[in-house]
Amino acid sequence: MGEIKLFGTWASPYSYRVIWALKLKGIDYEYMEEDISNKSDLLLQYNPVHKKIPVLVHGGKPIVESMIILEYIEETWPENPLLPTDPYEKSIARFWAKFIEDKGSQIWKFFTTTGEEHVLATKESLEMLRSIEEHGLGEKKFFGGETIGYADLAFGGTAHWLGVMEDIVGVKLIEPNTFPRLHAWIQNFKQVPLIRDNLPDRDQMFHMFKRRREMLLASAPSQ
Repeated sequence: MGEIKLFGTWASPYSYRVIWALKLKGIDYEYMEEDISNKSDLLLQYNPVHKKIPVLVHGGKPIVESMIILEYIEETWPENPLLPTDPYEKSIARFWAKFIEDKGSQIWKFFTTTGEEHVLATKESLEMLRSIEEHGLGEKKFFGGETIGYADLAFGGTAHWLGVMEDIVGVKLIEPNTFPRLHAWIQNFKQVPLIRDNLPDRDQMFHMFKRRREMLLASAPSQ
């Protein structure tokens, strides 16, 4: 099978996408924690283009970008599949994964802006979440049905990280009465033992992200 290493950082939802996929597949791996402010020579060697985590190294060969890594894991270890076998259902899973990749930056803007920019980012974040609520989940427990799959892992940051950001900003985006399906999905996702046991500490995240937001706002141009 070859030695498997994962270079990541403890607070990154992109790292956890890969961790969850490896756990769901039952794959043993060595985790390498990276200090993003002082990146290791190995990380720079394995990802010389973007110089960022996560990086999966399999048999000495690096694979980068979290969703590409998930595709690689799925193709290399087909047991416990993340994607449906039906071509149409597979395309739907990939559509929603790409949707959050393309639109997820709205959540970051919601978290890192103030004033009129924050009002706009909040509005656009709610529109994005409404699309998922109305068209992505339906009456299903998870995006793919009764078990966690590819699209769920792509949306994993919404399940844990968004709640921390909401608490810091003091604005709640996902409420049970306004987004009942998304709210239920978050509860279902985080109750799965494999997910629940592989989440970063919430208090540590709160303090780290709070400092991060303060630094970003302090360095932003005056509005």
